[in-house]
Amino acid sequence: MSDQKSVRLPDPASVETVLASLQAQSADAALAPALNKTFPGFAFTVVTIDDPYWCNPHAVVAADGTRHGDHRAWIERGLAELGGDLTAFWNRHRGAGKKFAEWRGTSAFAFAPTGPGVADFLQLSLGRELEVLAGPVVDPDYRPNSVDQLFEPTWVSRDSAAEAQPLAGPVYRLRSRAGGGIVHMKNFLARRARIDKEQREASRPELENRIIREVGPDGTRDTAFLDANPDWFDFVPRENRFFADWQRSSACAHRIFDHWAFDIHDLEDHRRREIGFIPRPLKMPAGKLALGVNISVHRLMERTEAIDAEVGLPFAWFFLMTHGHWVEPDVGDAIAEGLRQARVRLPDRDAAVLLAWADKKYLF
Repeated sequence: MSDQKSVRLPDPASVETVLASLQAQSADAALAPALNKTFPGFAFTVVTIDDPYWCNPHAVVAADGTRHGDHRAWIERGLAELGGDLTAFWNRHRGAGKKFAEWRGTSAFAFAPTGPGVADFLQLSLGRELEVLAGPVVDPDYRPNSVDQLFEPTWVSRDSAAEAQPLAGPVYRLRSRAGGGIVHMKNFLARRARIDKEQREASRPELENRIIREVGPDGTRDTAFLDANPDWFDFVPRENRFFADWQRSSACAHRIFDHWAFDIHDLEDHRRREIGFIPRPLKMPAGKLALGVNISVHRLMERTEAIDAEVGLPFAWFFLMTHGHWVEPDVGDAIAEGLRQARVRLPDRDAAVLLAWADKKYLF
């Protein structure tokens, strides 16, 4: 981002205008240039993640391609004509050739750096969607037991490999239902830490009076909660630790958003602010790394080095481990113990990060 003049920050309405202006045949290639043109001073890059999702059916299409309007309204209207008789509705349409259309998509993210810091970037959370002809309007083999089964079809495959005739798209949509559609990561992390601290401070009066009672063979022992948890008010959220560990490790030579996207939520749930993210790797190893039986720490080190080479990032295995899917946390514990016993070595900065994690774990 240019430091020479003020820049226009992306806002939801402006981003949605950009997305609506894209033509389906060129949307993938045109998205980043369109964002850069609308928001001078930013240099956006766009990535997609293979995590298929689908939206509720929205239209009914006849065999000849004629559209019959909104899916739900069409069902309600058809049932009303038959006095609500589900069996009659099913018999009428099970062989009529009408199908329903729905939007199917995958997650996409647009990033733009705003400074030299690890968290100095903007993230736009998007969906890349295709309208497809998903399947017949009723299950041809089984009669529906309720109208809800018609509204939410389960008889079609939505597997990522499932074939479905495309009708329109791709289109890009801003995904902001959980408050994470447009985020400046540095501001988000500051907000995450502030809200956690405020929530913990709000509970201080109650925690100062909370007692942990342990009953054992030698009798009962009471311990004040804050004596048992002396660091309670110094807690650092896992999201902030993830970025701090990146900055302290050998991964810091790489831009974090070249390797990770962040599934952000920031909302009110039962009058409590819920804020955080789940990191989403953009580059994943071919297989998972588990501790295994009788596997040596030296073999584990070889495997972690292979993951780093495969992903193209030093210390990549550690951040994949905090996610918990590709590298099991037991691997980190085993390597940390190997470091303590001087059986293996890591770069000093990476060793410090891993040992701090082993002492006080966080996972997503």
